[in-house]
Amino acid sequence: MVSAGDFKNGVTFEMDGGVWQIVEFQHVKPGKGAAFVRTKIRNVIAGSVVEKTFNPSDKFPPAFIERKDMAYSYNDGNLYYFMDPESYELIPVGAELLGDNFKFVKEDMVCKVLSYKGSVFGLEPPNFVTLKVTQTEPGVRGDTATNVQKPAVVETGAEVRVPLFINEGEDINIDTRTGEYMSRA
Repeated sequence: MVSAGDFKNGVTFEMDGGVWQIVEFQHVKPGKGAAFVRTKIRNVIAGSVVEKTFNPSDKFPPAFIERKDMAYSYNDGNLYYFMDPESYELIPVGAELLGDNFKFVKEDMVCKVLSYKGSVFGLEPPNFVTLKVTQTEPGVRGDTATNVQKPAVVETGAEVRVPLFINEGEDINIDTRTGEYMSRA
C-alpha cells in the first residue's frame, strides 16, 4: 500500500477505480489543525489532471504501469501495429491512443507502449528523432533577420518550422515532445 504521506512525483496508485500518477505534491502543516497533503494528480488512462488533498494516513494500492519497447511496424486503417522484439508478437493500438507527437514516428522506430494490467492505454515515441526534409521553400539570400523560420514537411508528413538554411533532402533532429527543430543531423 502507498501512503499519502509517502507521495513523491511519478508515484502511481489506484483510487476510485482509476489509475493516478502524482504530478506535484506538497506536505502542508498548518499552525492550527491536522496536516494534509495537497497534490496535483493525473489520470493515467484518461489524461485528465485534478487537484486533490489527502490525509497523510490515507493508503492506496500501488499501480504498476508497464513500459515496453516495441517497434512500429505498420498501420491498417485506424489500427497501428507494434512488434515486441522478444516474442515477435504484433500488438494493435488504436489511433485515438497515439497522441499528437506520433506524427514524427516512421516505420521500424522503437517506441514505449504503456499498458496497465495487459490493456494498452498510451504510447511514448522517442524524445528525439532524425527525419529527412521532403518539402520546403528555398531560403532567399539576404533574408538574414534573426531567427527567421519557414515551414518544412518531413518524411512522415508532419510539418515543422525550420531555419532558412535548411533545404530539401537534409536530415534534421526534432524534439517530439514540442515538435520543434533542434539541429541538422
